[in-house]
Amino acid sequence: MKENEKWGINNIPNQNNRIVIVTGSSSGIGFETARVLANKNAKVIIAVRNLKKGEIAKSKIISQNDKADVMVMELNLADLSSVKRFSDQYKQQFDRLDILINNAGVMIPPYSKTKDGFELQMGTNHFGHFALTLQLMDLIKGTPNSRIVNVSSAAHKSGNINFNDLNWETRKYKSWQAYGDSKIANLYFTRELADKLKSKNENVKVTAAHPGWTATDLQRHSSFFEFLNNFFAMKPEQGALPTLRAAIDENANTGDYFGPDGFMEWKGFPVKVEMNDLAKDENIAKKLWEVSEKLTNVKFNSN
Repeated sequence: MKENEKWGINNIPNQNNRIVIVTGSSSGIGFETARVLANKNAKVIIAVRNLKKGEIAKSKIISQNDKADVMVMELNLADLSSVKRFSDQYKQQFDRLDILINNAGVMIPPYSKTKDGFELQMGTNHFGHFALTLQLMDLIKGTPNSRIVNVSSAAHKSGNINFNDLNWETRKYKSWQAYGDSKIANLYFTRELADKLKSKNENVKVTAAHPGWTATDLQRHSSFFEFLNNFFAMKPEQGALPTLRAAIDENANTGDYFGPDGFMEWKGFPVKVEMNDLAKDENIAKKLWEVSEKLTNVKFNSN
């Protein structure tokens, strides 16, 4: 690819014989990611909480391409027992996993908790994906040239995790702060997982991406942002490109972070971008990992 060339779906080679899980892929960026990869001949697992919406998404993809190999599986990231059930069912049916795309997320909802007592955004966006990834890790490590992609956000720049009150039980709840915390957590997870796999010489790439300003259902809790979407936001087809590049680009290295190339990384074509300095803090990444193992009761198998 030439230096000034814009990366797009034409840069994605045939994905025949590869299996991809995309969490939260019944709408928005996740749906576009699943659709594109299915059209490139990957077998795509639409991993979603709402099976009905998942089946509608599957039907849309197949209506455009009747050869698409798409399967819907139930996954509720706000319930660790559902994460375990999904992982067990997947491992019973498949003996490989080429790409895991941790895309699902919730954004600025009213205060609530997951089934396991986590604040909803941290619980869904981070702890659920942490548990899912580790429970699928043996399959991922056993699949040649496999990859894990964590979808973060430019909002990570407002993140600053308070380990003394992770679930907002003593502080006044600030939904935007909690969202930023969950998104910087995605980057800490990316960094620490990459380090652990590298130290074991595992042939697994771990990358991250953010979609810039993309119009999706995520903004449904903010009428202000829904209004501004009309002027500033990209369509999901464009917003999915950083995720797709993080998942597919052969030149991507472990730890790389992709986002749009335009002003303030709001929109544009996917390029390698920088996370902020706080997101690069190794000590916080290690601390979050330890807390995550303890709270989810899911451990990293280092064998």
